[in-house]
Amino acid sequence: MTTTTAPKMKRVAMKTIPILRPRAPTDDHPLVKIALSAIAVVFIGLFLFMPLLTVFSEALAQGWRMAWDALSEPDAIEAIKLTLLVAAIAVPLNMVFGLAASWCIAKFDFRGKNLLITLIDIPFSVSPVVSGLVFVLIFGLQGWLGQWLRDNDMKIIFALPGIVLATVFVTFPFVARELIPLMIDQGKDEEEAAATLGAGGWSTFFRVTLPNIKWALLYGVLLCNARAMGEFGAVSVVSGHIRGLTNTMPLHVEVLYNDYQYVGAFAVASVLALLALVTLLVKSVLEWQFADEISATHRH
Repeated sequence: MTTTTAPKMKRVAMKTIPILRPRAPTDDHPLVKIALSAIAVVFIGLFLFMPLLTVFSEALAQGWRMAWDALSEPDAIEAIKLTLLVAAIAVPLNMVFGLAASWCIAKFDFRGKNLLITLIDIPFSVSPVVSGLVFVLIFGLQGWLGQWLRDNDMKIIFALPGIVLATVFVTFPFVARELIPLMIDQGKDEEEAAATLGAGGWSTFFRVTLPNIKWALLYGVLLCNARAMGEFGAVSVVSGHIRGLTNTMPLHVEVLYNDYQYVGAFAVASVLALLALVTLLVKSVLEWQFADEISATHRH
């Protein structure tokens, strides 16, 4: 009797033991989800949408005509031209540097690799004002190279070259920081296979590496461009605030605001905001249109 009832008792005992299902991360209480969502919406509304709405509303506070007159002023036109010119020079330079640095870090093993990665992050940790002061110390009239530059009739500080140098320094991590993690994750098997098949360095880059990183490269360039056009601190130090010559759009906004020309200041600021929004819009459209290809690239 004991031998026949024991298995039945065991089965009954096993049936009565509750099976504990692991708790999924998404099993939080609905109130928690609602609270977190509300916090995110409030934060975005307060620190993103409200400032943008304020900029555009203040720019149009006295009508479209006043805003257009402020933007068509010669100093404002020169500031817009200078901003676009500096971005057109700095962004390609940072793209080349970002490609070279990420290729070197991801594809080669050498002493000092971690040091190079740390150096790339320096502009993220150093104040832009400090970087501008460094360029003044080096290229200013009383700087290390000031006398030599003056003897050779070369002007860096308070001129276009100084603004470009400051912008390049502040923005050069953006492209590299987009590419380095992706290229490290992809490894170097495909490049080694291409080299085994007889492909040269440039051929391997354009046919193997570049197609795998093109989306990350594009994102880095867009972010770098947005940051270059909006840079204030470093450019403020090296530009000299010369109206119509060395004032970029952010500096021109400051000058107009300090002169109590609020409509003009917010009108120029709205142009900067529109450029940033266009950058984000382009990024979002590309992500939506090429979502499958981008996902395949990351899976690869």
